[in-house]
Amino acid sequence: MKILLTGGGTGGHFYPLMAIAEELNRIADVERIVNMKLYYMADVPYDKALLEEQYVTFIPVSSGKLRVHLSIKNILINIKNMVTTTFGVLGAIGKVYHLYPDVVISKGGYIAFPVLMAARILRIPVIIHESDTVPGRVSKWSGTFAKKVALSFPEAAQYFDGKKVSMTGQPVRRNLLHPQSEGASEFFELPDTAIKTIGIWGGSQGAKGINDVVVSIVPELIKKYQVIHQTGASDYDDVTTEVRIALGDNTKRSRYKAFKFLGDVETKMFGGAVDIVVSRAGSSLFELAVWGKPSILIPYIYAHGDHQRKNAYHYARTGACVVIEESNLTPSILLSEIESILENPERYSAMKAHAQHFFTPDAAAKIATEALKIGLSHEQL
Repeated sequence: MKILLTGGGTGGHFYPLMAIAEELNRIADVERIVNMKLYYMADVPYDKALLEEQYVTFIPVSSGKLRVHLSIKNILINIKNMVTTTFGVLGAIGKVYHLYPDVVISKGGYIAFPVLMAARILRIPVIIHESDTVPGRVSKWSGTFAKKVALSFPEAAQYFDGKKVSMTGQPVRRNLLHPQSEGASEFFELPDTAIKTIGIWGGSQGAKGINDVVVSIVPELIKKYQVIHQTGASDYDDVTTEVRIALGDNTKRSRYKAFKFLGDVETKMFGGAVDIVVSRAGSSLFELAVWGKPSILIPYIYAHGDHQRKNAYHYARTGACVVIEESNLTPSILLSEIESILENPERYSAMKAHAQHFFTPDAAAKIATEALKIGLSHEQL
């Protein structure tokens, strides 16, 4: 049996696919499915080590992202990307035909489009998973011919045929289900384990709007707390330079640690080290939920369909987080909310409990089981 995974562009697409791959391997081992092979088709491998760890073979395919905000610059980019996507679709048809998988599992995103188009033309069964309250364009389109549609938020069900929909929750890799608390402070070289630690988590690409505000309050934060700040690669140099200038010879400057990106091990340690997280409202909020971390969510205002804002408020209704609109985000407001949560034990405990209650376990296993079921049926045809 051959199973093809697709979707990419961000960790929010890639890592849930790897959670599904992990469960496919586990179930195949338990059920003694000896001939299963996994493949991942995208423009880049994203995390080669993790692909190798899950025995997933990478197959490159090209695609281009269409900009919805029209300008002369974006129109020219769209023309170029349409040409790239056309060649990507032609290439994908050839590659998918040569591979001829028994089922395709998609996390959406523009990278998935050529693969899904090829699967539709070749009549290969498709399963899609949507992490947001508002599905992206590729997920909406592929939902019209997919065999099954797995969702993390019930609000997304209105965009799909109800007969296909399954509320699975969000696939999360097993090693992230239980963050590493022991030794986490030492791992990040934090000097004082007796005080609370704030995590600033902008996702795989960082979050400039959050970074700018955090930088301005770092001197205040480190008076009482420690900070682990994932800046994103593009902002790292600017952020660290500005913080270094702001802190000068501050005797507590070692309480602040900045990182471009948190890999697998770092994320597990991050989950164990922090007491509260300031974050965007993409799929990372599901890790916050499973870790039971109170959070302050600042939705990305340009997200497709305003899905981050809708994700954030859905999560906030459970009592697990506070939402600050980016238009309202100021240094004083962020600092006040952080202190309000960390300095109020009853509120903190309630948010922690609500976060843990939000997470739906076994999402990856449910999707993997359905994929194997469909794949076996297709294999026998």
